[in-house]
Amino acid sequence: MTALTNRVSGKSVLFITTKNLDYIRNSQEITLLQKHAASVHIIGSSSPSYPKRLLSVWSRLLFTSIKPYTVVFAGFSPQLIVPLFAFKFRHTFLIEDFFLSLYDTLVCDRQKVAPRSIPGRFLHMLDRITIHKADLIISDTKAHGRYFAAEFGADPARIEPLYLEADPSLYYPRKTQHCGPFRVLYFGSILPLQGLPVILDAVRMLKDRADITFVIVGPIPDTQKKPRSRQIRYIRWLPQEELADEIARADLCLAGHFHPTIQKAQRTIPGKAYIYEAMGKPMILGDNEATRELQHAWKVPVSYVPMGDARALADCILRCKDTALQCPASTTDGKEE
Repeated sequence: MTALTNRVSGKSVLFITTKNLDYIRNSQEITLLQKHAASVHIIGSSSPSYPKRLLSVWSRLLFTSIKPYTVVFAGFSPQLIVPLFAFKFRHTFLIEDFFLSLYDTLVCDRQKVAPRSIPGRFLHMLDRITIHKADLIISDTKAHGRYFAAEFGADPARIEPLYLEADPSLYYPRKTQHCGPFRVLYFGSILPLQGLPVILDAVRMLKDRADITFVIVGPIPDTQKKPRSRQIRYIRWLPQEELADEIARADLCLAGHFHPTIQKAQRTIPGKAYIYEAMGKPMILGDNEATRELQHAWKVPVSYVPMGDARALADCILRCKDTALQCPASTTDGKEE
């Protein structure tokens, strides 16, 4: 039993989240709590507007008594909840899902503000204050947990990873009739850390191969130069059900992250990797300390390539194709393990 399940087992739990309730991380944690806790009360909102969700959660929490609850679980973005309502949580065990650092995301990853600017300093302070209020800190990887300890002074003994899980009602193995060229799929929201330019460079190297087709799903900006070929299909957006169908038709899936310099990419296992695994699909991961945490736990063939190396990615795709759709695990120098 983990520290998380041990702490909530048989307890009355208040779960708070500002993210939409059907978000994969919320669904995962609510299911876990309902399995182990004696009771679970949820404060959240289904509004598509983040400001409206935030106001709804704040107003409900303001008038909610914490006395009936043994444990408070602050879900996605506890930075938007805990500093404002810490006075209500003083006598209750507080669990925080520090799924992401606002400082790391907005300053280091997306580079919206400078580290030493007033907004940058404020975000760092907000992360630090929030994480120090927690009795138990949940991270998505061990690597992220180590970063939180180093950057914000969090107690490593209070940090525990909870790896993501795909929604089994949407993503599961299914039989498809597929003949023709070897089909490679990538989908994503095109965030910088995903390394889209590396993916497109690898596709460009293989675009004239008649025995390989590529399906790229995501809102690629018009400023991004895309390789063009009869073998490449771009789809801007798909509902989850149709996305699952596309994944089912793929022979190989690209998970990432492939950006070579964004540090967050080094500490994260892409959410799409869990989806590919749930659907039984071979995949390629960027080689880093986070993705290696589960190298012996994946239930599908997984290959690792150096992050930022389009040539290595293209070569790995060819190796996967040439081994009868079985992706060999590989080291960062391209040799099989």
